Amino acid sequence: MRTVVNVAIILGLAALIAFLPGAGVAAGLFVWLVGIVFWGALAWFMARMYREYREELYGLGDRARAVLYVSIGVIVVTLTATSRLWSTPAGMLAWFALMGAALYGLFSVWRQYRTY
Repeated sequence: MRTVVNVAIILGLAALIAFLPGAGVAAGLFVWLVGIVFWGALAWFMARMYREYREELYGLGDRARAVLYVSIGVIVVTLTATSRLWSTPAGMLAWFALMGAALYGLFSVWRQYRTY
């Protein structure tokens, strides 16, 4: 019975968005706000993890820490540009090369961390 009520609520909200004037703009604003909250929560989580594991990060050494940060940056930028890169065959090849290099960098830092 609860599932039926939940489905009815979702269908009612979808009908409101589909048939009320200006509801699409409000829905777009709502999605934007949810995205902002999500990215803010992710930034807070990453800052919290950095503060918690700061000693381990500095214990890696300058070179390994640089590889770690560059690899994370390459992953973020590559994922951000995925739609543009996948629109051409050369871009698709570049996407796989960038992701592969960044993942290898993360793996090498992890392997170095586990050896000590």
